[in-house]
Amino acid sequence: MELSEDSDLYEHHRIVVDKGQSLLRIDRFLMDRIQNATRNKMQQAIDAESVKVNDKPVKASYKVKPQDVITISLPEPPRDTDVVPENIPLNIVYEDEEVLVLNKPAGMVVHPAYQNWTGTLVNALVYHFQQLPTSQNGEGRPGLVHRLDKDTSGLMVVAKTELAMAHLARQFFDHSIERTYYALVWGEPKQEAGTINANLGRSFKDRRVTAVFPDGDIGRHAVTHYKVLKYLRYVSLVQCNLETGRTHQIRAHMQYLGHPLFNDETYGGDKILKGTPFAKYRQFVENCFKIIPRQALHAKSLGFVHPRTKEWLQFSSELPEDFAAVLEKWEKYVQIYEEE
Repeated sequence: MELSEDSDLYEHHRIVVDKGQSLLRIDRFLMDRIQNATRNKMQQAIDAESVKVNDKPVKASYKVKPQDVITISLPEPPRDTDVVPENIPLNIVYEDEEVLVLNKPAGMVVHPAYQNWTGTLVNALVYHFQQLPTSQNGEGRPGLVHRLDKDTSGLMVVAKTELAMAHLARQFFDHSIERTYYALVWGEPKQEAGTINANLGRSFKDRRVTAVFPDGDIGRHAVTHYKVLKYLRYVSLVQCNLETGRTHQIRAHMQYLGHPLFNDETYGGDKILKGTPFAKYRQFVENCFKIIPRQALHAKSLGFVHPRTKEWLQFSSELPEDFAAVLEKWEKYVQIYEEE
């Protein structure tokens, strides 16, 4: 399983064309080389720029040449093992024949992977899809076009058809999906609104961590727009809108700005970074950490063009209980502080 270099996609196939290969349309070539591939599926993948030749997207009419390197990358990882359907409740916000929008709880892993083969969102979705009348022979399979971190809550869209998968993947690629996140961060940003434009890539010290490379010579292009919704003296409620969708993008970008997410252990937000030295304050913050034992990040709203009807769909969600409770505690704390 390999994450492709140029986007948050997993490489499923890498084919080096034989030296003796005659000129042949790429969609026909891939039909011959990949099991269960249809021309329609290949053309949709090519249109979504999931298929690249020598690291560049091509059209379906492109004719493969000897020694071409063809890669096919998709938003979800290859299936290393069969996913076990599990009857896990889902908070479904919207569903039709093409798409499903859900509200993911914090603590739920999206994809089955090492040490998390069960209890994931995909396990729950496979079960849900198999119960639908439209499922063929119980082979319903969700198509994930984006991800949320395990401890990030909020809205996600899932493709239910090949058509929806291709169209949604294209919208994510074009950055036309509307994604708004709410984050509680340490400190009070000097600018009420701004844009963080800094490359992101895996840290050289720890590959599980996303590092910022501001000079732009390493990593991948990443843009986050932010706006402060509420200043709370030692923390702030911030709205973040993603122009790109890199791994840990908001968490890494806000740390780079000097305002790590509240209780984000990976990016240093699980320590008291702002405030007074008094024991009473320290106890207050520790209590807040207990209420929200994760990074304070929630995918608040989501908007996209429906793949079939071409209508704009817009969804919004309430803050989860832990996030709302901590926000209320900070609001009350600041109010008491100002009254004193």
